[in-house]
Amino acid sequence: MPVFTIRAPRFGDYEPWKVLFDGYNAFYGREGPTALSPAVVVTTWARIHDADEPVHALVAEEDGNLIGLAHYLFHRSTTAIADNCYLQDLFTTPASRGKGVGRALIEAVYGRAARAGAARVYWQTHESNASAQRLYDQVAERSGFIVYRRLFPTA
Repeated sequence: MPVFTIRAPRFGDYEPWKVLFDGYNAFYGREGPTALSPAVVVTTWARIHDADEPVHALVAEEDGNLIGLAHYLFHRSTTAIADNCYLQDLFTTPASRGKGVGRALIEAVYGRAARAGAARVYWQTHESNASAQRLYDQVAERSGFIVYRRLFPTA
C-alpha cells in the first residue's frame, strides 16, 4: 500500500507544485490560449507563502514526489462571526486517484479550518466531474446551491 504524507508546500516545491497546478487547470480547460498567465501562477505561489494572505495550500507527497494539492482560503461571511474556509482547488495526479489522496487532502483542510475556528468548509465542482462527486458525497453534504458568475477582463 502506498504511503503518502500531507504537508505545507516548501519554497523548493515550486516546480512540482506548478506541474500539479497546471494539471488542475488543464482538467478544467484552462490551457493553451485560456491558460492562466504566468503572473497569476507566480502570484498564487507567493500568496501561499505570505503569512498576511488568506490563501493557503497543502500538498500530498509520496516517495519524494508531489502527487496532490489543495488550495484553500479563509474569508468573512454575513452568516457567521467565524470565517469560512473555501477549498478552491483540489487535484491529484491521475495515477494517485482512488488511493485516498483526495480524501486525505480534504480531511487535512478540515483540520486546518477547525484549528482556525472556521464555521465551515465548502467548495464547488463542475457538474460533469462525477468521480470527484462520489468522493465529495462521502465527506460532505451537497448544499443545493447553484453557482452563477460573471467574468471581467483582467490585465
